Amino acid sequence: MNDTVITVVGNVVDSPRRVSLQNGAVTNFRMASTSRRFDAGRQEFVDGGTFWVDVECWNVLSGNVSASISKGDPVIVHGTLRTDSWETENGRRSTPRIRAFTVGPDLGRGTALFKRSQAARPATPDQEAGTTEQHAPTPEDEQLARDLVDASTSGDYDEGSGSLYELDSENSSPEPARV
Repeated sequence: MNDTVITVVGNVVDSPRRVSLQNGAVTNFRMASTSRRFDAGRQEFVDGGTFWVDVECWNVLSGNVSASISKGDPVIVHGTLRTDSWETENGRRSTPRIRAFTVGPDLGRGTALFKRSQAARPATPDQEAGTTEQHAPTPEDEQLARDLVDASTSGDYDEGSGSLYELDSENSSPEPARV
């Protein structure tokens, strides 16, 4: 199978929602990525189109995302892209969704203090050898996660073409990295 692997840089547009399921946990959020380009006629950068996408994070990533990411945060998401579609009384609908492998803050727009989670540290010799059993989400878990996102995101964001953030160059001075 050929998965479409994608990396998207943008902003979280709703509060992440975490749900514990039979075979693990899932955290869902929606993000937007707005392109920028230089308009030579106006001699300034202008916003282009906005890409809206749902993001799902499973198991250990689910817990870390729900504890670390909030609405409005600039993030980088890396994962596989797919299109979910369904029938409604108004016809067929679809939305892009990323099943995230990695989610992190966009350090080009701020700083972060990384704290290693206990789940990321092997505690037993079996875990160090990589023999820890990981449960993959079942199709029922994935459908429940999609249903929860569909029910909770209607009306949560505005699809306007406005900028998601503005850079204040007067107050954006370079700072040294923490040591």
